[in-house]
Amino acid sequence: MKVEVICIGDELLIGQTVNTNASWIGSEFAKQGVKVAFCTVIKDTVSDIVNALDLALSRVDTVVITGGLGPTKDDITKHTLTKYFNTELEINQEVLERVTTYFKKRGRSMLDVNMQQAAMPKSCKVLRNDHGTASGMWFDYEGKVVISLPGVPHEMKHILIESGFPLLKEKFGSKALYHRTLQFQGIGESYIADRIADIEESLVEAGLKFAYLPSAGLVRFRISGADSQRDIDIISSFVDELYERFPENVFGEGNDSLAEVIGRLLTEKEMTLGSVESCTGGTVASEIVHVQGSSSYFLGSIVSYANEVKTNFVGVNEYDIIQQGAVSETVVKQMAQNGREKLGVDYCISTSGIAGPGGGSEEKPVGLVWVGVAGPEGVSARKFLFGDFRERNIRMTVLSALNLLRCKLLEINTEKK
Repeated sequence: MKVEVICIGDELLIGQTVNTNASWIGSEFAKQGVKVAFCTVIKDTVSDIVNALDLALSRVDTVVITGGLGPTKDDITKHTLTKYFNTELEINQEVLERVTTYFKKRGRSMLDVNMQQAAMPKSCKVLRNDHGTASGMWFDYEGKVVISLPGVPHEMKHILIESGFPLLKEKFGSKALYHRTLQFQGIGESYIADRIADIEESLVEAGLKFAYLPSAGLVRFRISGADSQRDIDIISSFVDELYERFPENVFGEGNDSLAEVIGRLLTEKEMTLGSVESCTGGTVASEIVHVQGSSSYFLGSIVSYANEVKTNFVGVNEYDIIQQGAVSETVVKQMAQNGREKLGVDYCISTSGIAGPGGGSEEKPVGLVWVGVAGPEGVSARKFLFGDFRERNIRMTVLSALNLLRCKLLEINTEKK
């Protein structure tokens, strides 16, 4: 099977919306043993949709289209596909009932434009949407398949998983792949590669594939093979070896986040957490509370951006700030230790740094950050030097702080050798 993804939407082209649909679809097809060969992003116009579809059907056998299925006049995908496949719209009673129920459950009246979402092309196979009002569509065309899906990510994912992939497997068959993806923090891909050259060589000899997938502060290392017991066992042994070599850096697998991993550890240990933040401005707390159930272990945060707040509310020694600066080991340790006491938590994370782009000096450049972690066993701090870009510095600080806490909870030595 050869696949092309067509994403429709002006908002994607002008950067107003990040095209997460394309990356998710590519990742999910890879799990089915299928590679997406092309990805096209186009405007919401009839000519662009037709031209993109003509080109796609000339070079692949499966086309997945996202976007343009809403109830408003600017959503033209369904009408364009109806004409393209020389069919006509008719009210689908099952879809109409589902849309009606959708609005009734929410106590909202259904408008005529919403009712028209039940009008479906006669020649398509309707793909059920249990999370919204826009149904998916499946067209068989000269031995090829065109699947049209809503652009709303959670609706698109639901339809493709529940209907699209099973139907594609039934039609084309697929050879599933097996993946293990390790999440690294605090180490770059080149440094990982240098330390696992022997493992890379062994992976190639075993007929397995691997890939580095870096992002700000994180590196994902994926090992792939056939969905067979042989490859599963071999990959598992390599993964175990990577955990042993990088205890300070490997924090999870797949889509694990550091905040989720920390949440599980704190829950297991029945311990609580708080934060005192300066340069991150509450971003550490925000990351933590994104995890469902975090209210059981995260008690609160003090955003001590100004030095006056550090001294008046957190209790940092004013003389230490004057003598050593707010971005210093002494100050960040006091922030963590005093925050632990004031918030009444078992562990407290503190951050203080120069996020930039201004405020740096030769002695303390932009990107300099101190992170502290206080717990029952005492307080420690670590210095980082990230770079020149503010958003990236904040993100790197958050990840580094969470990973330091993870290591402390697991009693992993983070002292540089």
